[in-house]
Amino acid sequence: MIQTEFEFDLPKGYLDGEGNLHRKGVMRLARAIDEIVPMRDPRVKSNPAYATVIILSRVILRLGALDEVTPTVIENLFACDLNYLQQFYRKINELEPDTEVEQTSSLSAQSVSIVSDSE
Repeated sequence: MIQTEFEFDLPKGYLDGEGNLHRKGVMRLARAIDEIVPMRDPRVKSNPAYATVIILSRVILRLGALDEVTPTVIENLFACDLNYLQQFYRKINELEPDTEVEQTSSLSAQSVSIVSDSE
């Protein structure tokens, strides 16, 4: 059986309006529709980066004691927590580049920058 839900702990945590801190959560694997639906949203049409906010609000099933995770909750995360969730999303959905390829790319980029720096 495939694992479809993954627990996480935010580095800082979401601070709600009452001062409660929410750090533990559960994210599910994304489906194609989770990445398609946000493209229809007017907020994404005017700012493509907003797709991340909507996607995360769709795939995070629980965050602390919150009743639901809305785009507003994602908007109000600390930057380090947003970055953590983006990386976690990529990891559980196997969207991370292959480590060997990434190292080769990094080495190639370094070689290019060394050549261009010496010119």
